[in-house]
Amino acid sequence: MKETYKPLFEPFTFRNGVQLKNRIVMAPMTTFSANPDDTVSDAEIDYYAARSNGPGMVITACAYVQANGKGFEGQFAADRDTMIPSLRRVASSIKDKGAKAVLQLYHGGRLAVPHLIPNGETVSASSVAPLLDRGFYSIDQTPRSVSDGEIIELIQAYGQATHRAIKAGFDGVELHGASGYLIQQFFSPHSNTRTDRWGGSLERRLTFPLAVVEEVKRVIAVHANQPFILGYRLSPEEPETPGITMKETFALLDALAGVELDYIHMALNDFWSKPRRGVESIRSRVELIQEHLGNRVPIIGVGSIHTPDQATEAIKKSGIPLIALGRELIVEPDWVAKVQEGKEDTIRTTLQPNDQAVLTIPDPLWELILSVPGWFPVE
Repeated sequence: MKETYKPLFEPFTFRNGVQLKNRIVMAPMTTFSANPDDTVSDAEIDYYAARSNGPGMVITACAYVQANGKGFEGQFAADRDTMIPSLRRVASSIKDKGAKAVLQLYHGGRLAVPHLIPNGETVSASSVAPLLDRGFYSIDQTPRSVSDGEIIELIQAYGQATHRAIKAGFDGVELHGASGYLIQQFFSPHSNTRTDRWGGSLERRLTFPLAVVEEVKRVIAVHANQPFILGYRLSPEEPETPGITMKETFALLDALAGVELDYIHMALNDFWSKPRRGVESIRSRVELIQEHLGNRVPIIGVGSIHTPDQATEAIKKSGIPLIALGRELIVEPDWVAKVQEGKEDTIRTTLQPNDQAVLTIPDPLWELILSVPGWFPVE
């Protein structure tokens, strides 16, 4: 291994004592490949096993916590106890290769897919339709505003899914509070126009995300018999107006720092992207966030980091301790091992039409990769 890449391979220890063998994390990526009953498929197990021998931690594709939160075809479930054997297969496929296994917990809210959920009725903090297409679906219906009682049930659902993750042998969970999904919908001034204890002011829009965190922490304290990782993924800003600004994100970061998370994971397409509004600065969002948080909570950065040189620069220049790789680990499952062995010149940077089998990519994901221009570098 080149001397310059050694910072990527230093161990990292979370506040709860769990240690990662290096600074590379596999980012959560939807595979669209679960079985028709929403259990994990054999192809997904092979996919995770092929990519878990290098990173210090692997964060799974998002698993939905309530039936009305399903947001993708082929999404595996964490919403009922019968899913524990399925979840156990995922955890084992990752841990057996030496990485820590973290289950991402999710509810689509107003971005759930109507034909995939009971009665086709989407729900959210308020009855406000999404203005922009997100992800792989165009959701053009107005959600129903959830009642106070339903909000309590939602909070409990995240806790119950966490209990299942513990039973399944995961090392932690990540709360998906990014990309416009339900937790973010409660924090956003665009999607949350409530006037009760769950919305209105900035302080009340923080109530639901913090309640989910506290419930998950309670479940961990009661049911985990060893240190268990709790992370939170967030999108620093929203394109909508009104929408989340960097100034509001700083308030969310302060609140999350106060509840002693193990990490906060940025959801960015470009690691070095600049703020839209809410702060006067030409520096990147990641640098501003790291400066704001200091050492209160470790940050995972992500976004168009392809090479070991880029990953090393991201850590050194921004000061964040952990780097997540997404598409790079699909294109090159052995990215980490090749860097560690001094074989970085052999890292794949593009896909060939006949690469599916050798890269262990499930059929639905492979078909989507080939059908979405510009998503992956396909020759």
